[in-house]
Amino acid sequence: MEPTRDSSELGVTWLGHATARVDLDGVSVLTDPLLRSNLGPLHRYVPLPEASTWAGVDLVLISHLHRDHLDVPSLRAVGLDVPVIAPQGSGALLRAAGCRAVVELAPGEVAMFGPLEVRATSARHSGYRPPFGPRAHALGYVLRGRHTIYFAGDTGLFPEMAHLAAEDLDLALLPVGGWGPTLRGGHLDVVSAVEALRLIRPRAVVPVHWGTYWPRGLRRVRPERFARVGEDFARLAGAEVPDAPVALLRLGERRTFAGLEAPRRVERPR
Repeated sequence: MEPTRDSSELGVTWLGHATARVDLDGVSVLTDPLLRSNLGPLHRYVPLPEASTWAGVDLVLISHLHRDHLDVPSLRAVGLDVPVIAPQGSGALLRAAGCRAVVELAPGEVAMFGPLEVRATSARHSGYRPPFGPRAHALGYVLRGRHTIYFAGDTGLFPEMAHLAAEDLDLALLPVGGWGPTLRGGHLDVVSAVEALRLIRPRAVVPVHWGTYWPRGLRRVRPERFARVGEDFARLAGAEVPDAPVALLRLGERRTFAGLEAPRRVERPR
């Protein structure tokens, strides 16, 4: 599996929900692509990204098998020849959908893609694909090249997240919300996402998994869990973890990151 670009620039484009394009060391990585207007009872209340924002990606990462993270029509739109890295136990499902290059990883396992090391990490979230399965571990991923990026997938807070601080993370893509008026176990909300940020200690963070999909007819129910989540996270994180600045991206916005190699300031005991 060989990438097609040569660039040392680190760039991130947020396409909505958990979908982001990460450009690192000449490789374009797309996380959990969900690129359509409706998914069952969920409606996308923000515009779909232009195809140019995700066209030509080199690699897809799938964090777990829930339909808002492994969406077969979106994978087909990206292209079935694009290699996919996904949880162990998901290969049969992906190959049946037409994906031609699938690598399955369990937590702790590593795959190489050109200059990038892709390591699967644990996540605290259900790995079951309703209504009939299959079941596989939910994962996060650490991408390591000239920079080190953590994509958390979908996860609740768990103490072992602190081990990620040893990765010396440059950037984290961290979920901070959901897609409905309630946010039950296995997810981060604003408060727990800030605590996760304190544990993993990246040099910068991009909040994802918020402000995109919502059940039809419920847009006005608990709006603070939809439109304001990113801003609330940025405000609280800025007060509680100022050494990890928040890059609050608009839908479809690409942000480049520079100077992430600068030494961290020593955090004072709380």
